[in-house]
Amino acid sequence: MPLPVAAGLALYAVMGLVTFAAFGLDKARAKEGARRVPERTLLLLSLAFGVVGGALGMRVFRHKTRKASFFVPMIGCALVHAAAVGYALTRLAR
Repeated sequence: MPLPVAAGLALYAVMGLVTFAAFGLDKARAKEGARRVPERTLLLLSLAFGVVGGALGMRVFRHKTRKASFFVPMIGCALVHAAAVGYALTRLAR
């Protein structure tokens, strides 16, 4: 596996875990009534290569799934990442 591909996969894995943990932390804090993780932080983590972890966090923790003002930007993050991965794969195929 070429080094750029391995590095990209490692980055997605690490950021996915970080983002997943942030969603879990926010859900736990919401249940306790404690200070929350800002939505902006969750979205930025998702945009910064953590979209898979964010999507899994939303699903597993049943967190922020009904809030359109959060869900719609998450879909946007997923589309941006799908386009970026598609572009990267076409560049690697050359």
